[in-house]
Amino acid sequence: MTNTRYAVTETPVGQALMAFTDAGMIALRIGDRDVEAELAGLSHELREMPALDPHAAESVSAQLDEYFEGARRAFDIPLDWSLTRGFHREALQAICDIPYGETASYGEVAIAAGRPGAARAVGTACRLSPFSLVVPVHRVVRSDGTIGEYGARPDVKRFLIEHENPGGLPR
Repeated sequence: MTNTRYAVTETPVGQALMAFTDAGMIALRIGDRDVEAELAGLSHELREMPALDPHAAESVSAQLDEYFEGARRAFDIPLDWSLTRGFHREALQAICDIPYGETASYGEVAIAAGRPGAARAVGTACRLSPFSLVVPVHRVVRSDGTIGEYGARPDVKRFLIEHENPGGLPR
């Protein structure tokens, strides 16, 4: 990788660390962890330290604001998928097809990704997703309809699901 840049912005669910390559956004991590720790982990994955560039994230920041204001239902952000491989990438790409305000089970995503029976692998792909929120892993729920985890923050997952569907947990 070369020319990797990053920026940080605030969201209602924590600080968002965004990283970009010339191909697109390579990572979006939202949470309440220390940004320096997140940046160190990302640098390890990228095998380089991204350069701070607050302007790199202007479009993404605007889209995040629109999402949380209820004015955006889908993100229009070029993604650099190079931190994902194999079935994890296939699962995350299938998750992109879950409509705003709806959910799908891990098993349903496994079927959509072409691997029935790989529900646990879908869970791993969700947990390891480099793209918080813009690849809507928060829309993936357990087969019994309970929400499950979201980076050890089920409260954030519930917030995002309820934000998209104030009437309750959809199916």
